[in-house]
Amino acid sequence: MSIQANAESPSRPFNNIPYLTRSDLQAACTAILNPLKPLFTEANTRIKVGTSTTRFDEGGAQIEGYARPLWGLASLLAGGYEYDAENWRQGLINGTNPSHREFWGDIEDLDQRMVEMCPIGFALAVAPEVFWDPLSEKERGDVSAWLGSINEREMPNTNWYVLLLLALSQQGPYANIYRLWFRVFANLGLRKNGAPYSLARIEADMDHLDTFHVGGGWSNDGPKRHHQMDYYSGSFAIQFLQLLYSKLAGDFDPERAERYRQRAREFALDFVHYFDPDGSAIPFGRSMTYRFAMVGFWGALGFADVELPVPLTWGVVRGILMRHFRWWSTKKDIFNNDGTLSLGYTYANMYLTENYNSPGSPYWCCLAFIPLALPETHPFWTAQEEPYPSLPEVVALQYPKHIAIRRGGHSFILSSGQACHYPLKATQAKYGKFAYSSAFGYSVPTGGYQLEQHAPDSMLALSEDGEIWQTRRLALDARIEQRDGQPVLFSGWKPWPDVDVETILIPPTEEHENWHLRAHHVRTGRDLQTSEGAFAIYGCRCDNGRILGPMVDGEGTVHDNRSGLVVSSAGAVGIVELHSTLERVGSIVLADPNSNIIHGRTLLPSLSVELKAGEDCWFVSAIFAMPGQKDWKAWEKRPTLPQWLGEMISP
Repeated sequence: MSIQANAESPSRPFNNIPYLTRSDLQAACTAILNPLKPLFTEANTRIKVGTSTTRFDEGGAQIEGYARPLWGLASLLAGGYEYDAENWRQGLINGTNPSHREFWGDIEDLDQRMVEMCPIGFALAVAPEVFWDPLSEKERGDVSAWLGSINEREMPNTNWYVLLLLALSQQGPYANIYRLWFRVFANLGLRKNGAPYSLARIEADMDHLDTFHVGGGWSNDGPKRHHQMDYYSGSFAIQFLQLLYSKLAGDFDPERAERYRQRAREFALDFVHYFDPDGSAIPFGRSMTYRFAMVGFWGALGFADVELPVPLTWGVVRGILMRHFRWWSTKKDIFNNDGTLSLGYTYANMYLTENYNSPGSPYWCCLAFIPLALPETHPFWTAQEEPYPSLPEVVALQYPKHIAIRRGGHSFILSSGQACHYPLKATQAKYGKFAYSSAFGYSVPTGGYQLEQHAPDSMLALSEDGEIWQTRRLALDARIEQRDGQPVLFSGWKPWPDVDVETILIPPTEEHENWHLRAHHVRTGRDLQTSEGAFAIYGCRCDNGRILGPMVDGEGTVHDNRSGLVVSSAGAVGIVELHSTLERVGSIVLADPNSNIIHGRTLLPSLSVELKAGEDCWFVSAIFAMPGQKDWKAWEKRPTLPQWLGEMISP
């Protein structure tokens, strides 16, 4: 049987769009919205996309299903596209009516409903002719009262949580006691509506929000005691919301609005390195199920009319966004059988998800449709699409503590120092790996037992019993230093009190563009087993879809005493020992299915050795990665130990 005989996911309208024009993106937005319409509740206040659950109540989850598509729908309508939004308008009317059987409920402290006020507020702000003007006086009062009730509730201490209520330029009066973004946007709306508001409250809240800014346009996603700068710092939330604020509140707060535009200009020159010329992005951090929300920042630049920094142009920005959509259009497995979006990344995958991901959660991706709010005369749309800009291939990103690399056929980052500020599921996999690739993605544990379930790609895993494995979660003294004219990442970590590891991450050179290096200085007070993994790679044969075995006809696996290699239709990935006080053995780990976020069936080339208590040793490995091709001759052209590293190991 050939793999061609296996059934494929059906092609959806979203998959058949060329993503070249504004009308193409409009068609994509409707392709995402249309499958939701049969799933509305009777009074249109909720959408139940699936049956999995979250840490918050089912009502909140189904309100997510209703509200998050509004990012796209509101942008579509604001740009003049005619789309039947009656379900959503009626849902807003009924959901905010306390006498209605489908009332959304009173807002409680830290309520998930607060988050969903974000796209609701945006919809009211940019498309009032659909969501406000047709409402009766009583209905407007209900909407205002329900949104305004957030004033009395406790808000989380984080600066991304939620744009809302700018729509109040068309609405009735609110109480003016708000916290953080909610309270700020309520007062802005009150002012635009001619209602009483507090300038002092706006200024105090905005001043507090600005304390989360670290530098270079980067803001921390949470308390500064943890270093966390992921897609929430950019497209998912902070930069995105700041840019919307700068546009919608610019007449009122021009100085801050311009400051946000300047931050965006600085941020853009870093953020561009997280995108590959082929349109893909580097998966990193949490909420990867938001998928193409990754490009929300680039569309928001247009919405806020930001003057772009050199070498970015509107043609470049448009190209980044449209190529990203083209990349996602090839991923047929992101949809459920009814055409709704699944939880997962390139396929349905619950191991990836967080405890706040409801079946409606993926529709946060609709914020990527923000360019549809722009008129066709905007330079975002009048500019001709341009290729990825000419930028350095290896760049040290000071604030997120990443080294961004665009060599060897993919874009990836070397990473140290980041960690989530609360006990996130698979947090060590989402923030603690040594490298994250646009081509190979990353893997998350499927369980807590043996290497196959831990799936430690781009990690050094340590175990006392061969069953439970520890990897880097918190990096100590993470820093970027210069060696031989290129940036190098240093960090320490302590998986146990009597085990110290110092890790050094070295980007590829031009001569060996498919190889990056890792060095680990391990000092242990206990007996340990060790396993270091390369990138995980699709692990099936192209002719019959079966799991790869030994090398045959240019694809398969090879491993020996010092290396491991896997070659498949996805490319080639391997790991080689360059130096070790103890000789490590190469192996191929059959990672648990669905551990990797891009490919459901993966193999993991690894090196392993046992350590005795009291051991003080160095490991240096070279990681080989060549995406998308079977020509892996570069595997034989291996790098050597840099002189400075050799001197550090053997002074």
